[in-house]
Formats: sequence, C-alpha cells, structure tokens
Amino acid sequence: MSSNFKNLYTSNNPPIQVTLKRGSYLESIHKIHAVICDKKGRVLMCAGNPEYKSFIRSALKPFQAIPFVSSGASSQINDSLKSIAIACGSHKGTTAHARQAFKILWDYEIDVKKLKCPMVRNSPLLHNCSGKHASFLATCKKMNWPMETYLKGDHPLQIEIFRLISELLEIPASDIFAERDDCGAPTLYLKLIEMAKLYSILSSSENPELEQISRSMTMNPNLISDHNYFDTEIIKASHGQIISKGGAEGILCFGKINEGIGLALKVEDGSKRAKHAAGLHLLKQLEWITNLRIQDIEEKIYDFPKGVNLEVKGELKFQES
Repeated sequence: MSSNFKNLYTSNNPPIQVTLKRGSYLESIHKIHAVICDKKGRVLMCAGNPEYKSFIRSALKPFQAIPFVSSGASSQINDSLKSIAIACGSHKGTTAHARQAFKILWDYEIDVKKLKCPMVRNSPLLHNCSGKHASFLATCKKMNWPMETYLKGDHPLQIEIFRLISELLEIPASDIFAERDDCGAPTLYLKLIEMAKLYSILSSSENPELEQISRSMTMNPNLISDHNYFDTEIIKASHGQIISKGGAEGILCFGKINEGIGLALKVEDGSKRAKHAAGLHLLKQLEWITNLRIQDIEEKIYDFPKGVNLEVKGELKFQES
C-alpha cells in the first residue's frame, strides 16, 4: 500500500481518543488506531492509521490452533470443541480452565512437565496460555514432531503456523517477523489491517478449520477468558455473533460471524482499560451489540472509584477515495 494511503487515513480520520477523568480533571489520554476490513483485506472503515504495526500477541491464538484442527489432533479428544476453545483462550487459571488444558495432555498421554509456558502458583496449567501449549504438544505427538523444541521458530509446528498465516494474508512468509511472546511461543509483528483481515477470514465460515475454531469459541465463551471478563462477555452478549479476542499491550480483534468482517484496534500506550473502552465504543457505533448489553458489560469489567470516569471520542469513518 502506498504511503499516500497511510497519510490520507492518518490525517482524515484521527485516532480514537480515550481520556480518564478524576472528578472534572483530565488525568490520562490514550490514542487508539482501528480498522475494519473484509476478507480480501480491503479497508471499509478506519480511525487513525490502518497500517499501524504491532505484535498481535494473544489475538493470534485462533490461528495458532489451525494445525491442532487440521492434523486431526483435536478430533481425537472427547468434546473436541472445548479443547479447541481452550487452545484459543487466554483463560484466568480457574480449576475448570486448568482441567480443560490438562484433558488435552491426558488424552495424548503427555506429561504436564512438557509444558513450556510459565509456572503460575506452582503449575503451568494455571498459566493463561496453557491450552495453547497443550494443543501444540498434542499436535506434535499426532504428527511425530519433536516435543522438546515445540516453541522454536524452526520447529515444524511453528513453520506450519507461519505458512498458514502467510497463505491467509497472501504475503510471503519472509515478510512476517516474529518475536517471543511472554509465554515463550512466537508472536507476529503485523499491520492492523492484516490483523483485521485474519479476523474477517476467521468469521467468514468459508475455511473449514477456521469455521470449527470460530464455532468452538462462540459455543464455549467461558474458556476464552472467563465470566465477567471482556472477551467472554462480548461473545455472550452478542449471542455468539461476534468473536472477541484480545492481546497484551492494547490489542483487540473482533470478527462478525458469517459476514466476513474483521475489526482490529491497537492502543498506542498498551492500556487495557483504553482497549476495552474503545472496543465497546466501536461496537456501539457499528450497532453490533445493543446499548443495554454494552452497559451491562461495562458494569462487569470496570470497577472505578467514585468520580473516576473514562470518556471516548472519535469514530470509524468510511474509506474515502
């Protein structure tokens, strides 16, 4: 895309702005870039710079789960949709979450000690990425790939994930850059428009593996984060019509089921509260969720002291020629 494209949208459509006020005084300002595109990667609406680059972080998980599904590894687990959902989730380490991740290992007779995600309260199963790591190991066992090195960039599993992402985005794998995420797995450095395109494809129901992954997420929202947490509450409030998956450092992605529309946003300073505020603001603008449901979600996810408020300004605007 030309530099003119970037300048046009950066100047015509200013970023979303979230401000935190304490009483009548402004305390903090957050700037957010957002873009909606279709499954061909065409920009439909945006605010700020749709080519803004960042790591996709945990919003990559549904796509990291593709080999788990395509290899047939997930189908060998009883209630496979739950195992796929926990692989896509950034769960909260409850007993139910840990048990679901453990079930993947149990069905494949894999020792918990093989998990390379960080320990939380003396168990890697309680880490929010344990489902993803368990699914990685199950895929490796199914495909007879080495299990000790499953997080290395040159491992067959990670090479396959890279290949799949480059195929979905229609860009050379050599153009995709990766670094280690906090859990040790590779995460990718992408443009917002590329993240939005991935979520438009995820929600379009045209790719059989991704259709199964999106269905697993909408049918098991409590495994994606948890009750009273953002992603779970969005999926529930939309009656499974919206896929919501956040990532660290202010990344948030949505997909509108069966419509092939993806929305991605990034908070420049990485603020989680601003990410959620901007996400709800845009869902309200797009009328993807009713105002009543949005108010309900706000009450569940925010716990500000009296007199402290978030205000959101700005909107997505249609592409101008």
